[in-house]
Amino acid sequence: MTGLESLALQVVRCLNETFGMPTWRSPLPPIDELISTILSQNTNDSNRDRAFGSLKERFPSWEAVRDADPGSVISCIKSAGLANQKGPRIQAVLQEITRERGRLDLAFLKELPVEEARLWLMKSKGVGPKTAAIVLLFSLGRPAFPVDTHIYRVTGRIGLRPAKMTVENTHPHLERVFPPYTYPAAHLNLIRLGRETCVSRNPDCPRCPIQHLCEYWRLKGTVPDRQPPS
Repeated sequence: MTGLESLALQVVRCLNETFGMPTWRSPLPPIDELISTILSQNTNDSNRDRAFGSLKERFPSWEAVRDADPGSVISCIKSAGLANQKGPRIQAVLQEITRERGRLDLAFLKELPVEEARLWLMKSKGVGPKTAAIVLLFSLGRPAFPVDTHIYRVTGRIGLRPAKMTVENTHPHLERVFPPYTYPAAHLNLIRLGRETCVSRNPDCPRCPIQHLCEYWRLKGTVPDRQPPS
């Protein structure tokens, strides 16, 4: 076990002891998870859930969303923000899946090698490594580690990734550092830490449960605090 792998396990254990074992909402079917995750981009969970609920209430199926007038989809998801971008993006993804597979079904991804499944999802515009990883991990039970803004920031401060590593490269890097069985808990608890304590500006280091493991704290804030590109 490398030093980073040992550090990652210590972080997971400490966060699990502090926050408890986190639970993801009830797993969604892969198509549902994909649409929900697209809606979540650049907004909070509450706005995402309202927009997702509006789509499910307004349309009887994802086929109906795919074939709908674009304006009706956009009006349904305004609560998620960036509706003029997300609406066409969602319809384009559904259309592309139909062209490739003949129907709206992503269950086949469970049988593909993880990297192949990831690349298949990322062929669609608007489906980046985080969105693909969320679908793979939480809907299909595949070993993928989603990296959002909070995880990118927190792992950089702790010293679990090189300071200059890009967001894209952080995904495979953290998949090597964390054991696969820890991915769901590590993902969710690192996000919680980033939201509540290790915030972007003025992190509350004295109250941090992993202060004793953190490179940022040891160096008294002198580590460059690099953020992912917007």
